[in-house]
Amino acid sequence: MEGPSNGGMLYHEVQESKLCAVHCVNTVLQGPFFSEFDLAALASDLDSKERQMMLQGTAAAAAAAASSAGDFLSEESHNVSLGGDFSIQVPSFLYPVFPCSSCPNFDGRIKVLQKALEVWDLQVIPLDCPVAEPAQVDPELENAFICHLHDHWFCIRKVNGEWYNFDSLYAAPQHFSKFYLSAYLDSLKGSGWSIFLVRGNFPKECPMSSSEASNGYGQWLSPEDAERITKSCNLTQAPQRNNMAQQHSDRSLLLDETDMQMLSEMEDEDLKAAIAASLMDSSPATASVVEASNPKTENKDDQEKTA
Repeated sequence: MEGPSNGGMLYHEVQESKLCAVHCVNTVLQGPFFSEFDLAALASDLDSKERQMMLQGTAAAAAAAASSAGDFLSEESHNVSLGGDFSIQVPSFLYPVFPCSSCPNFDGRIKVLQKALEVWDLQVIPLDCPVAEPAQVDPELENAFICHLHDHWFCIRKVNGEWYNFDSLYAAPQHFSKFYLSAYLDSLKGSGWSIFLVRGNFPKECPMSSSEASNGYGQWLSPEDAERITKSCNLTQAPQRNNMAQQHSDRSLLLDETDMQMLSEMEDEDLKAAIAASLMDSSPATASVVEASNPKTENKDDQEKTA
């Protein structure tokens, strides 16, 4: 029986600058296989090939693409920004160069990551591509997914039979159950994320003693260490959430007490008004009674005088 890859360890990279594409590729491969300089070299090579394609195109094709090509032949890279963000959107007239470019919602920004993973004979396929339909139904049967929105990339990877979210914004990989994996991917799709399926023969081992592992943002963690770090981060964030909830509760309690006081004051005023109204209503009757009783007294006096 084949043992766990990398001795059962998980390779994770924490966000550095705008190098999430580097982190994403390395966590897919589960090892520090690429540096930002490696991806920059791939981006430069893509720039050269794309410019060559434009120059070698027929006059008709060039004319058809002129409106969308713009300044594509300039020296500025169209695959990496100066800030380290790899693969700015590829122009649509170059889509035929890339596999599955005819798939719905094809995202050309995957091309540098795709070229990097091709070095290891791995295919990158949009999840909404027809060939990826089985992964839409049973994602747990796959091995890796790449997720992208705006300028952020991260991977969800199965390692030794367990699924983990290797987002570089997290301090450690987060474990996913098979059920949660499917729900999480659906949630990402609903939020506008582009999701890619990665298929092929993934590297089984990476020498953990390699000096490349000490790149400042890569680390090897056991599943237990990853769980401990995740729980520690959650506990650190929990008091903040609890304080916010307590403040909200206090405000609600204060509001309730204020409402009760106002209600009490209103009841007091209503009671006073009711008593006053009652006294006013009873005053004429009282006066009538007094007046009615006075004549009787006077008549009695007169009778006594007469007697």
